[in-house]
Amino acid sequence: MARGDMHSRLVGWLKVILPLAALAILSTLFLVSRTIDPMDAVPYAEVDVEDRIREPKMTAPEYAGTTSDGAAIAFRARNVRPGEGSAMDARTVEAQLDTPDGGSVQMAADAVAMDAAGAHVTLSGGVTMTTSTGYQVKTEGLVAATDRTRLESLGAVEAEGPVGRITAGEMVMSADPDHEGAYLLVFKTGVKLLYRPGA
Repeated sequence: MARGDMHSRLVGWLKVILPLAALAILSTLFLVSRTIDPMDAVPYAEVDVEDRIREPKMTAPEYAGTTSDGAAIAFRARNVRPGEGSAMDARTVEAQLDTPDGGSVQMAADAVAMDAAGAHVTLSGGVTMTTSTGYQVKTEGLVAATDRTRLESLGAVEAEGPVGRITAGEMVMSADPDHEGAYLLVFKTGVKLLYRPGA
């Protein structure tokens, strides 16, 4: 019986002491907290707000997706501005395409126009494309589909690869229709090859 009274008394004291201790801790937090400067709460105070209103843009955006044949495609840009209609214009862009067979293509361009409705992006301003199979291709413009694996140059290309130096009127990289999971890099229209053994 005495043990039950002691337990009841202890519980009664704890009901009083614990809330008071919590209240003391909370009041201490408020008393010792420093004064907040409202200007410190604006992390982008140096950004010109009027400039952003006049010319809206996103800084360092990224886009990633998967094509219908299972390739992963990703784009990163320094900044993006709204274009006409649903289009978006990006500057200083890097892109990467990873195919299911383990291959990859890295691309770099000065500008990219993204058209969500057309399921493609147009890289321009000098495009460099490097493949995991050892080809480096340079062209003025390139169209990349976002719904399937297809890269197509907008004009002449110059390439360095395992076989030597290649120049051509156009280039297309796409899924091989005859072999599932395989991809083709095709040069066409006036193709010239400067063969260098062991290049």
